[in-house]
Amino acid sequence: MKSPRLWNTLTGLTLGATALVATLTAWLLWDPEHAFSVAPAATVPPSQTQGRSVALRLPGGGALFSAYPTLPAAWTATLTPEPTFTRTPRPTATATLTPSATPTPTSTPTLPAEARILDISGHRQALSLTCESRSAADWAAYFGIGIDELKFFGQLPRSDDPDVGFVGDPNGDWGYLPPGPYGVYAGPVANLLRTNGAKAEAVRGLSWDDLRKEIISDRPVIVWIVGHVAGGTPLLYAAQDGHATMVARYEHTVIVTGYSDTRVYVLDGENTYSRPIDVFMSSWSVLGNMAIVWRP
Repeated sequence: MKSPRLWNTLTGLTLGATALVATLTAWLLWDPEHAFSVAPAATVPPSQTQGRSVALRLPGGGALFSAYPTLPAAWTATLTPEPTFTRTPRPTATATLTPSATPTPTSTPTLPAEARILDISGHRQALSLTCESRSAADWAAYFGIGIDELKFFGQLPRSDDPDVGFVGDPNGDWGYLPPGPYGVYAGPVANLLRTNGAKAEAVRGLSWDDLRKEIISDRPVIVWIVGHVAGGTPLLYAAQDGHATMVARYEHTVIVTGYSDTRVYVLDGENTYSRPIDVFMSSWSVLGNMAIVWRP
């Protein structure tokens, strides 16, 4: 049989619990709208609600459960879309090309591959170093002007400068340089030819094409070369008057009478022969492509 004291205790606890439930039920029925509430905003600063959960509390103070925080207004605000810009395409530049004028080609007369002057004759020079006078006499004879070699030589001025007159002994050995036995250049020879009625012009730097143009026009040309159209070395020489000019050992003159696509034909005194074009050009260039041409 249970103890009367234990029985009284259990009875009291049961009655108390029943009274508590009855009180809570009556309160809920009387004010259900305020039964549960979130803690006042003052007790939970807004800065503490961002980024973490907030506890819901009973009016008496006990926490029941956690809920997600209220998002900041800036996060939930309706975003205003940026204005849409319509790209206006840039105009495409369309340049109108004006066709350039087509240049009219300048026609250069094509020189024939070969030309020869056959009706010219030469003679052996009278003295060892009078080749210039011999060439002048044979050249003038082709144009119908008679000149005696030795007489012509005697009319040439004398000088230590070949651009001024004949240099050295005309009977000297061939191959010396001024002021030794040497010879004379185109200027004094052309001057004396004009005195004798020939339309002679002394030139330097005459081109290969210009030389060929003279030949195809039936005008032979006196040229200054080295040896019998051989190689040589130019040397700078200063005369007593201070004038400087190029000289070379074995200075010589011949008359160009023709050419082909590979060779050049010359009248050397009484002899006619040919040399390869490159050999001729090399020899002619030593003294600067010096020549005497007929100028109508």
